[in-house]
Amino acid sequence: METIQLKDIEIVYQQQMKELLFQSAELVLVSDYGSRLWYVDVNGVADAELLQWFGQSEDIRIELYATARDGRTFNGTAYLHPNEPHQAAAIRGDGELRET
Repeated sequence: METIQLKDIEIVYQQQMKELLFQSAELVLVSDYGSRLWYVDVNGVADAELLQWFGQSEDIRIELYATARDGRTFNGTAYLHPNEPHQAAAIRGDGELRET
């Protein structure tokens, strides 16, 4: 398992791109029995309206574009699961996470 601290996240949903402002976020890469899973835990999400939208929407699929604190960039398809009471979100990867 590898954990990578993120400094920037942009998401594409409903044909629009939006920067996700947050206090902290970490990308977790899990290699298990030959497969590689990934997810992002995001804390301190400032945009309550965005979290509310995802909480009420049936279409929570996004394209994720993330930049790590060390400068690496990643992108992939995922699902954004909001946690409105804690101003947080769990972004669960769907398929390959590409490092560019």
